[in-house]
Amino acid sequence: MYSRSSEPVRFERDCAVVLVPQGDQVTLPAGSVGYITQALGGSYTVFVEGNLFRIAGRDADAIGKEPPEPLELPEGADDEAVEQLVWRQLRTCFDPEIPINVVELGLVYEATVKHRDDGERMVEVRMTLTAPACGMGDILVDDVRAKLEMIPTVAEADVELVFDPPWNRNMMSEAARLETGML
Repeated sequence: MYSRSSEPVRFERDCAVVLVPQGDQVTLPAGSVGYITQALGGSYTVFVEGNLFRIAGRDADAIGKEPPEPLELPEGADDEAVEQLVWRQLRTCFDPEIPINVVELGLVYEATVKHRDDGERMVEVRMTLTAPACGMGDILVDDVRAKLEMIPTVAEADVELVFDPPWNRNMMSEAARLETGML
């Protein structure tokens, strides 16, 4: 949440944002003033007028930040190289309220690189949420999909939200449990 060390920001243009934790999409007008409370994985969580909002990386310029660099793969990269990049990209997806990526939180059950009938690559992901009623669920799924579709040679990402098995804190990495105090 907001603290004295949070970086102040002013919106330089109107910006589509997501209200946290409800998940509602709204627009913050140019001139709005707030504080960055989290800047991870290329997106930003800002505190404005008593509310938290998530700004997608592609809109970083609205608060004077640089959008993420495009992803690169070597020419002729095989499926294994693509899968490694898939997992790297998944580690850039964060819940706007928790400073731990979805992989370390144990939310990603499976990520598989496949080939479609037309020869293009697709990625199939099975993931869950920390709570089934999480208002940010659709936003997290969209974030995962969008970041995977940024990978060169990936034409499609199919992200399935599942709740079996139900998530529990034991699915978190040891580092994530330590970070959250859930040892």
